[in-house]
Amino acid sequence: MDILSGNELKSLMQKQLGICVSIYMPAIRKGAEIQQNQIRYKNLLRDAEDRLLSSDLRPSEIKDILAPAQEMSGNIPFWQNQSDGLAVFLSPDTFKYYRLPKRFEELVVITDRFHIKPLIPALGFDTEFFILAISQKNVRLLRCSLQHVEEMDITGMPENLDDALNLDDFEKRLQRHTGSEDMKANLLQYFQHVDRGLHELLKDKKVPLIFAGVDYLLPIYREANTYPYLTEKGISGNPKGLSADKLRDTARPIVESFLEAKRVDALSQYRQNAGTGLTSDNVSEIVQAAHHGRVGTLFVSVGVQQWGTFDTSTNTVRLDTDAGTGNEDLLDLATIQTILNGGTVYAMDYDKIPIDSALAAIFRY
Repeated sequence: MDILSGNELKSLMQKQLGICVSIYMPAIRKGAEIQQNQIRYKNLLRDAEDRLLSSDLRPSEIKDILAPAQEMSGNIPFWQNQSDGLAVFLSPDTFKYYRLPKRFEELVVITDRFHIKPLIPALGFDTEFFILAISQKNVRLLRCSLQHVEEMDITGMPENLDDALNLDDFEKRLQRHTGSEDMKANLLQYFQHVDRGLHELLKDKKVPLIFAGVDYLLPIYREANTYPYLTEKGISGNPKGLSADKLRDTARPIVESFLEAKRVDALSQYRQNAGTGLTSDNVSEIVQAAHHGRVGTLFVSVGVQQWGTFDTSTNTVRLDTDAGTGNEDLLDLATIQTILNGGTVYAMDYDKIPIDSALAAIFRY
């Protein structure tokens, strides 16, 4: 199981039945050192087992939770086909793993929910994006992430220029002899039909849309476009014959640039709002605000944990110095609550947080 979508992430965020074990480790893709993957994994499993033995669980319960992970430790083909990082999640009724192009630090977390914060950079915020591959003869809409791509049903959108303009055979022949201004008007009308169809398919979305087509079409499409997240740069050239995977790979740097610009803008907003009451770097305040849906944007350090508890019945946060029984990473909790309440999370290295803190937030109100 290696496709980490937004829905998969949200599934991991949900409260699980019983105790949850989260294991992260870096992995080696190839070479003689590949055998270190299994050794590292077994050591982390042993660490998880030791911690579980100090809990209230019976040995038989611990064995059942760890059984699928223990079985995987001897799967040689699995260990020979790794990415840069491995994340494993175990609970009494869950076993999931993800080989991802992100090098994780070694980490074992055992609480009453899965620890998901290290996954945020691997998934990337808003990594869902769309590619509109268009020519006069064809329209395709691709829904993409960094891991997968799918062709979408475009029912409700014109399939090509002739379909949009309802041209019969005579009109098609006549069109070949029209001037450039008439052709531009026809293309604009065509793209307006496409835009209306996209409005239904992408409503409530706040993710990048990338135009793929020959250069002269993009400015005309911009004139017709009403979707606010169309990227400045498009994929140049006729997309005919390009596979969905090729289009997605070509779009990757465009998406990364778009998301980086959003992150920089968010950091600027934090600095502009500092001192107004709409920002905070106080862990307790942010955890409480995230629970109540007040956090619009969260900056969180991926390599730092702040242990403690949050009592929802009294809205009380207690900070602690270690991952003792009953504690959880409050930074992870704030991350989960922010995402579940529709906020934006930027997980980054500590030194890139806008102030000297492992956690910072912009409040909605």
